Amino acid sequence: MTAMYKGWWLAGLALAWLGGVALQLQERALHDGAVYALAIAGGGLGVGLALLRKRTRGVALIGLLGVALLGFGATGGRAVLRVAQTMATPLEGHDIVVQGVVASLPQHGASGTRFRLRVDSALLQGQPVTLPELLALGWYRGAHEDAASAQPRQELRAGQRWRFTVRLRRPHGNVNPHGFDYELYLFELGVGATGYVRDAPAALLDPAAGFAIERVRQAVRDAIEAHVPDRRIAGVLAALVIGDQAAIDREDWDLFRNTGVAHLMSISGLHVTM
Repeated sequence: MTAMYKGWWLAGLALAWLGGVALQLQERALHDGAVYALAIAGGGLGVGLALLRKRTRGVALIGLLGVALLGFGATGGRAVLRVAQTMATPLEGHDIVVQGVVASLPQHGASGTRFRLRVDSALLQGQPVTLPELLALGWYRGAHEDAASAQPRQELRAGQRWRFTVRLRRPHGNVNPHGFDYELYLFELGVGATGYVRDAPAALLDPAAGFAIERVRQAVRDAIEAHVPDRRIAGVLAALVIGDQAAIDREDWDLFRNTGVAHLMSISGLHVTM
């Protein structure tokens, strides 16, 4: 195989994979998981034939079709698995005792703190229940209707293991046309339920239970906040140094977009972090 032919062949494989992925993303609804499993099996068979048979135009087309089927099946199968991780409807609206590890940098705001939690175990009225692996939670304060009156919310750090009492619901987004698709955002993150911490005893069980990289990012952000008295400037520095864009105020995002420098928060922030 000449170098030029090999280059075209590899480019064709990449385009075939992207074509299969793009085809699945155009589906209005997911098929049963068996459909995607068959696509993966058929794609694997096509790729195997292309590798074992003498390279001809027909065999090359079979190989490209196989790669496209693999892209289609893998994308759809992963989506089916994500949907299966969504919380069961009967668990909505109940007080559930959850034990888990803080999986993201907590974001502190005027109404409270938001964070993601990787679930270790959950109890409903003393009985074990199955929850999605990842939850998006709020720990509210002040006048918020779901606020907890006296909780150690400020002690929350990435990588800690806590026990909370929470109230959950399945992921939902706004139906405003052309608005931000919050439900899709949660789907991309793998979040299977959202909710808030109830006004019940919360306990820190382990200060360093996991997510070592997030703990390092937390330490850097804490240092920035401790040494930079201006909270808005500290948020910009945190975005540039550790990619914590959520620390930037909405007003500052509007300013960056209006002046055409919003891309620096993501591009330059990524480069500085690396």
